[in-house]
Amino acid sequence: MSDTVIVNEVGLRDGLQNQPVTVDTDTKARLARLLVDAGVRYLEPVSFVSPKAIPQMADAAALTPRLPAGEGLHYTALVPNLKGYQLARDAGYRTVALVLSTTDTFNQRNLNMTLEQAAASCESIIAAAREDGVVTRTYISGAFACPYDGPVPVSLPQQLTGRMFAAGSDEVAIADTIGAGNPKQMKDIMTPLIREYGANKFFVHLHDTRGLAAAMAWEAADLGVRRFDASVGGLGGCPFAPGATGNMATEDLVYLLESCGLKTGIDIQGLREVVALAAEATQRPLGGRILEWMASQEKRGKTPCLW
Repeated sequence: MSDTVIVNEVGLRDGLQNQPVTVDTDTKARLARLLVDAGVRYLEPVSFVSPKAIPQMADAAALTPRLPAGEGLHYTALVPNLKGYQLARDAGYRTVALVLSTTDTFNQRNLNMTLEQAAASCESIIAAAREDGVVTRTYISGAFACPYDGPVPVSLPQQLTGRMFAAGSDEVAIADTIGAGNPKQMKDIMTPLIREYGANKFFVHLHDTRGLAAAMAWEAADLGVRRFDASVGGLGGCPFAPGATGNMATEDLVYLLESCGLKTGIDIQGLREVVALAAEATQRPLGGRILEWMASQEKRGKTPCLW
């Protein structure tokens, strides 16, 4: 297994889309710059969705050209349908994220489609992207539980994953959208999938609603997964998933992985600047557990020893 981990920063998109305070484009561009300065190389900054549905993402086209440029930077745009894909492609995105929820109810609330309609829509986008040379990552949302219908059988995200790979999706992300999963479920879902498709085909996306995101992240890492989503300061939430709180904080994920000998290339001290700006912009306290600990050490006149 490689000891290098990709941390895909989703704070600008998943983190801000559900905030009651709309963050302006200038501030989003500053946040992106600070993230890159801290060593983040994979970011999901926008979604091309209806501004009526998610007004916080209305500036996707305006933000895109203001994102930091440079070799080794990878940007993903989330797209809910073929129109959104076309907008993302035309804006220059070479990787797009698709969403397929595990139940009819969740798909109806999120995409106004049934599960079958949403799966067929993903297949159409994947086909178009393959023709255009665009990479696709399909999120199996609510892989552990649906916010409306409750627990989801392990076989369902596995079946949907197989269908998306059969359609040509380059990657699949297993998403605990409402933070309802546990490490055993992670193992039960991922073990046969990794055996069949290989760990390098998967991302894991976690919310920390019930405090188990770190345990689930490590379970996935122990199984060989080396690609994770996270959100700086623990920002997050889904407008269509009641009860979903913030994503696993990027700084906590980085600390977890680095302290266990894996390499992310991300500087936690640099992330502190991002968290401070994000807290100011959203007008709410932010920050993962590791930042609280670092601050407590500094108050005692000590230099925090991270690893």
